[in-house]
Amino acid sequence: MNKKAQRNFLWIALLVLGTVWILARHNQNIPYQIDNGLIFGTVYKITYQYDESLKEDIEAVLQHFDGSLSPFNDTATITRINLNEDIIPDTFFINVFRRSMEISKETDGAFDITVAPLANAWGFGFKKGEFPDSAMIDSLLEITGYTKVKLSTEGKVIKQDPRMMLSCSAIAKGYAVDVIAQLLDKKGIQNFMVDIGGEVVVRGKNPKQDFWRIGINKPIDDSLAVNQELETILQVANVGIATSGNYRNYYYKDGKKYAHTIDPRTGYPIQHNILSATVVAKDCMSADAYATAFMVMGLEEAERFTNAHPDIDACFIYSDDKGGFQSYFTKGMEKYISK
Repeated sequence: MNKKAQRNFLWIALLVLGTVWILARHNQNIPYQIDNGLIFGTVYKITYQYDESLKEDIEAVLQHFDGSLSPFNDTATITRINLNEDIIPDTFFINVFRRSMEISKETDGAFDITVAPLANAWGFGFKKGEFPDSAMIDSLLEITGYTKVKLSTEGKVIKQDPRMMLSCSAIAKGYAVDVIAQLLDKKGIQNFMVDIGGEVVVRGKNPKQDFWRIGINKPIDDSLAVNQELETILQVANVGIATSGNYRNYYYKDGKKYAHTIDPRTGYPIQHNILSATVVAKDCMSADAYATAFMVMGLEEAERFTNAHPDIDACFIYSDDKGGFQSYFTKGMEKYISK
């Protein structure tokens, strides 16, 4: 390289470094916005680095989402499908339905959005039933099962039995987080955290220009959600995170605890020693569904599944023989643990 070429190369390198420095300084001066609110019967908190609030845009998307996938919304797409109305589902519903079918197949039915009649019967769904007996469970299992429902070529939901009902509560909230993350991505926002009811997507850096810190609660029976004691803290960026547990939604009958996680394969609430499952995945929709599936599977089956799927990282908190808390971390999960 001659001297003239060396000088040109040096000037270009200095120009690039200067541009990077200017952009970095500019980015540091952009404030972080924090928007809070209520949606889907829970709270949301969205923190993002941008020069103006996007709360109006965010809430418009969330309301649209509620009108698609909330079974508590009388005019929602999913409600109309459960009523067997002849409609073409919207994009939100179709995306959730297709991913649900994929994860149901992967987990051999541990995750299943057709579990709604069973959840309702046990008092954990969008309708309140009476405490079921074994005959009722057997009859409900006849109208449960992800293989009994599909999308037609026109996009309509086809049920084997019109009594079948869908509930996407174990995946829709995670997808809503992804949808808001996509909104922020389209705005060119690089640093943000979207949190809807504990399901999270993080990108880039937090306001302290460091990793985002996400706590995993100790699974202490806490139906009022007042306990905030943490089992561990994750340091993360550019992932989706979801937690499923039986320590907040449960009831006792005749001295026995009944948790809200229903095994779609048996029709009964689970009775495993696994107390909570936290999943880190590339998107929150998948993390949400897998977390529920792992609660259904139990510790040993969940460990085998995660070991066979290195693209999924997980933490399982379970009770030992003495009633104490123990934690299992997949190898990939260990890199996120705050030291």
